[in-house]
Amino acid sequence: MAQELDRYYLNQGEPNRSCLLALRDILLRSDSHVSETRKWGMPCFCYQKKMFCYLWTDKKTSEPYLLFVEGKHLDHPDLEEGNRSRMKIFRVDPTTDLPIETIQSLIDDALDLYRNGTIKTG
Repeated sequence: MAQELDRYYLNQGEPNRSCLLALRDILLRSDSHVSETRKWGMPCFCYQKKMFCYLWTDKKTSEPYLLFVEGKHLDHPDLEEGNRSRMKIFRVDPTTDLPIETIQSLIDDALDLYRNGTIKTG
């Protein structure tokens, strides 16, 4: 599985590769209970084995984004709901510096849904 995941990132062109790898690192360092797997062809991050976030690229713009599974519980002006009822995305411009504080805050807010029991993990 690890080689398959590594291959996903390495097959991305720049600047997306570096951006996605940086996002991966931020996600994996955010909590010791966060792990990475692959679902539906995309990197999926789980909290205590419950899916909470995906990394993907927009089919039209090719820009990366974070997809928060329980985004409906998150309130942030930069999150997009689109036509989704449950999930929200946070778009990332791979040609500029990552908004680390915003990204970390969104990840922490998403993880808090699982930590505080809003979303059941067991």
